[in-house]
Amino acid sequence: REANLRNLPVDVLITPASLEVRCGEASMPVMLPAGTRAVPSSCRGLCYLPGEGLHLRLQVHMGSGTKLVSTLSESLKPQKSYTFYCQCCGDIIRKEGKFLRILPLPSENWSALVEEWCCHPNPFARSVLQPQKEDCFLGDTFFLLNSGNKSHKSKENTRVICKRCKTVLGETVSSETTKYYVTEVMIQPSEESFSTIPRSQFVQNMIAQCLVEISSAKSTFRFSIKGDDGKVYVLIWLLNSDTLLVESLGSSSSHDVFTLFGDTLKPDSGPVGTWDAVKVLYQPCLKSRNKDLADAWEEDIGVHPLTFPSQTCLELLLVLGLSTSSLPPSLRCMNSFQVRNCCF
Repeated sequence: REANLRNLPVDVLITPASLEVRCGEASMPVMLPAGTRAVPSSCRGLCYLPGEGLHLRLQVHMGSGTKLVSTLSESLKPQKSYTFYCQCCGDIIRKEGKFLRILPLPSENWSALVEEWCCHPNPFARSVLQPQKEDCFLGDTFFLLNSGNKSHKSKENTRVICKRCKTVLGETVSSETTKYYVTEVMIQPSEESFSTIPRSQFVQNMIAQCLVEISSAKSTFRFSIKGDDGKVYVLIWLLNSDTLLVESLGSSSSHDVFTLFGDTLKPDSGPVGTWDAVKVLYQPCLKSRNKDLADAWEEDIGVHPLTFPSQTCLELLLVLGLSTSSLPPSLRCMNSFQVRNCCF
């Protein structure tokens, strides 16, 4: 992107393992990651756009061992000891707890569907799914734990806050049950020490996992991201979940953008950064922006609502906007939606 190629002959050399741009005596090589092979004969659309750089499309093949990061339901195991931390400050929320049962919760709108299943009044109307002391119930964007004496409740309302940094971690569901949002709590095996993950990386990592898991289980690809205040913050349309981003770390134009969050979402070593990602289209909805579209999606049963703390929704919007601005202008929009890759 940084090269000025207007008055120079340019050679693009593509091999199965690398791509190299040559301008006179200068060259810019990029090695593809292990397990990724390019198909040189598939190169299409090679062109130079002023202010953007070279564009081309190239088919690649991935190794069969490639796998996305495991979801929360896959990583938690019964009879194993875990410690729960506040992701923002690292304060311990629940120490060295073991679960006898780790169970997925039904869809959040399951109760509304019961009327379609039963010919008599809803038999579950007064029933509440509450975990016992050694249970962990997993929802789309949260998990439920038996409260015991482990939660730190705000006196003003039912919010659960971190006693150290005052971040909203979740809310009390009942006197015995606490809901924690997956974007606010880190869960690690108790034998491992707490490891810091930059906030922007953790937020998009967990939300990307939610999108992948729900789309796979329910064939739903449109999502309405809501805050715990009930407002819609962003509409997301999942395009694919098998994107691999490859970027030369020495020439990344987006490198400086992400320092606003204190991280670059890149490995600390090596000339090329690679990571799994999901590709999404999105529309911000703050201050009544895109209200008509948000209202239409609200009534569409094909749109799946996801709720997170309002502050986290704002963080997500900022991450989305910064990533989109790092793309070349010609690749930032598709059918009025903005384009974004959410990294694992």
